[in-house]
Amino acid sequence: MDYLWTPWRYQYVTSAGTPDRCVLCAAAESTNDRETLVVYRGQTTFVILNRFPYTNGHVMIVPYRHVANLQDLSDETLIEMTRLAKTTERHLRQLYHPDGLNIGMNLGKSAGAGIEEHLHLHALPRWSGDTNFMTVVGETRVMPEDLAVTWTRLREAFDGDRG
Repeated sequence: MDYLWTPWRYQYVTSAGTPDRCVLCAAAESTNDRETLVVYRGQTTFVILNRFPYTNGHVMIVPYRHVANLQDLSDETLIEMTRLAKTTERHLRQLYHPDGLNIGMNLGKSAGAGIEEHLHLHALPRWSGDTNFMTVVGETRVMPEDLAVTWTRLREAFDGDRG
């Protein structure tokens, strides 16, 4: 049997259960964007890398407000989330040249939400054939780009919008 070492996933595998604090709220309140993987901060929402991504460039657009349902967000927040999804799509296409993108939400545990108490919109690039034997058989994903590199690339893209 062959082994593919993914030590960065150890934190995820060993942190089963509910954390003492919402990780998205902690990231929103932090001043260290590199450490928390926040690539952009808006007025009511922010963009953060998924720490355990499905693919390189996997980000989440998150409201600062800790809510589980869309109906609990203001129109202002919903509009900013949609605008950030549009901007994120542009950056992901320019940086990663994907064949397509997945953009969506999982509301509630049964819908697949990993952090069900704080809604967030996933945006991730996809390529034809990116579901390979490693994912299907080995239950392992191969990530060719380190999270620090992804953070830098996306942070620079979003910073360029402000310029």
